[in-house]
Amino acid sequence: MLSQKTRYAIRALQHLADHYAQGPVPLTEIAEKQNIPSKFLTVILSELSREGLVATQRGRDGGYWLALSPIDISYGDIVRLTRGSLALVPCASRFAHEQCKNCLPEEECRLHRVMLRVRDEMAGVLDSISLAEQFPT
Repeated sequence: MLSQKTRYAIRALQHLADHYAQGPVPLTEIAEKQNIPSKFLTVILSELSREGLVATQRGRDGGYWLALSPIDISYGDIVRLTRGSLALVPCASRFAHEQCKNCLPEEECRLHRVMLRVRDEMAGVLDSISLAEQFPT
């Protein structure tokens, strides 16, 4: 399940993608249009800025914009940055692998093998879709 933080990050980045190359977008506009609490949005955009996805300018004419082209930001990138992993269980994570608590050894666990396939399929899909793609509403 996606966390609220991840869903807010996706919506904020989609909003910035819709305004790509149009200059800074005020935080208040993003928060209002995407129904995201301003304080939470500030934290999310700060994290995305540190990761190089978002750039910011302070001041009266300031705001946020994508630091990369929308085609260069995949949904997989966003989920990994905000959630840490695409895996549904810790033992299926590529970059944050952990042994599951109260489980069988991984070589005996059939759920582990299923979750590896799920993670790989999900990564394939999310990494193949960028912010540049538009879906009909």
